[in-house]
Amino acid sequence: MTDHTPNPSPSPAAAADQASWQSLALRELQQQRQALEAEISELSSRRDQLQKEINSSFAGQSDSIARRVKGFQDYLVGALQELAVSAEQMELVVQPLVVQPSPLDQEAATKAATEPAPVAAAGAAAAAGLFSADEALIREQLQSFQGQPDFYADPWKLRRSLEASGAALLDDWFLSQGGRGAQPSSGSRNRNALITAAAVSILGDLYGERFQTLVLASSPERLGEWRRGLQDCLGLSREDFGPNSGIVLFERPDALIERADRLEERGELPFIVVDAAEPAVEIPILQFPVWLAFAGNPTELALEDDLL
Repeated sequence: MTDHTPNPSPSPAAAADQASWQSLALRELQQQRQALEAEISELSSRRDQLQKEINSSFAGQSDSIARRVKGFQDYLVGALQELAVSAEQMELVVQPLVVQPSPLDQEAATKAATEPAPVAAAGAAAAAGLFSADEALIREQLQSFQGQPDFYADPWKLRRSLEASGAALLDDWFLSQGGRGAQPSSGSRNRNALITAAAVSILGDLYGERFQTLVLASSPERLGEWRRGLQDCLGLSREDFGPNSGIVLFERPDALIERADRLEERGELPFIVVDAAEPAVEIPILQFPVWLAFAGNPTELALEDDLL
């Protein structure tokens, strides 16, 4: 027999509890939604703020870059105008390199004029004798430099072949001038750098690391040519050119002289090289024991002026 007794309806208390539970769940959902909406709103505000900062920073940098470019442009225009005025006032006849005698040289000349001939001859031999004891080594090295180039030589050793004229120039500079004097330019900065590299290689054999090469050339372009030439001829890297390295490049003679003084105070030897485009050798440079100035011929100096 089937029981058709109807299910009993829920009591009023159970219905009230169910309604209270549904209301509580709805409130929790609404609170979670409100929290999510607040978090989304905060993140949107931060995104907008970051976008404004990025835009303002980029605009500020662009404005700063534009101001710098404009300032550099004004500097170039002014420099070109000064060059034009200087070119108009320049003499048409190119003046040769003038090496002014130092007070020490003048004193030596006065002493030589007043002393007897044998004493004067001895003084001249001493002046040119700085490298006289190393004559055999110097000439052996100059002879070897004229052979086949050694492209895999150690750094600071000459890797290129030296022409006979360059070897003769260095022979005269080392052994007749005692490492102090002007020599005619070879006609190009690259060949002068090759000759200088040969001198640096020989001085390295004589003095080890107790000397430093200081190159004077009054423009970044000329110094760039010197760096590339010496780097190629001696197998050097960029790290070898700097204030604490083996070769230092200078645009101004006063900075070079200051550096040479500090080297002498430390008991080291400064080897000063003056570019052929320099119109004169500063008198304080002549006080140092080892310096080589390349004297440019009129054609070479006129070509340098055309390149400015």
